[in-house]
Amino acid sequence: MNLKQKAFIVNADEMRRAVARISHEIVERNRGTEDLVLVGIRRRGVPLAERIQDNIRRFEDAEVPLGILDITFYRDDLQKVAQQPVARTTEISHDLENKIVVLVDDVLFTGRTVRAALDALMDFGRPRAIQLAVLVDRGHRELPIRADYVGKNVPTSRREVIHVHLKEIDDEDGIRIDELDGNIPREVTE
Repeated sequence: MNLKQKAFIVNADEMRRAVARISHEIVERNRGTEDLVLVGIRRRGVPLAERIQDNIRRFEDAEVPLGILDITFYRDDLQKVAQQPVARTTEISHDLENKIVVLVDDVLFTGRTVRAALDALMDFGRPRAIQLAVLVDRGHRELPIRADYVGKNVPTSRREVIHVHLKEIDDEDGIRIDELDGNIPREVTE
């Protein structure tokens, strides 16, 4: 699968503002931070959840618990991803029973990652509510899932791919859109 670089659509400052806005919206919608737990979906959802946690700490002088969720074995396409999938650890040390859990991820596309995350979360208790925060919503949903907090809506074609770059992983912040060069692989259209 060859990718042709198309454009950077969000720079570091725009990303910082989007994450700050999401952080404020989470606090406003939930009327504070009581019973709130942030859970980042591995991989890029984790540093985004940490940034939201830092913002809330600064804005509200409150400590919101943070968990890390690995969804590898909850995916419905596990056999397509790899013959020997690499599972990382899930680190949820706080009780989720009757809490408001905010799942955090970088890009919302088909909704299948979120579905897997919801299944995985249920192994840790029964939250009062689960909300979803994403940096980018690119459309093309295959499941009835929507984000409660969105940094940027980016309507895309199936030929386009969104790449979120985070300092913690990629040494820079920004969002790039690329275009598939050639035939679209079957797994991208499913």
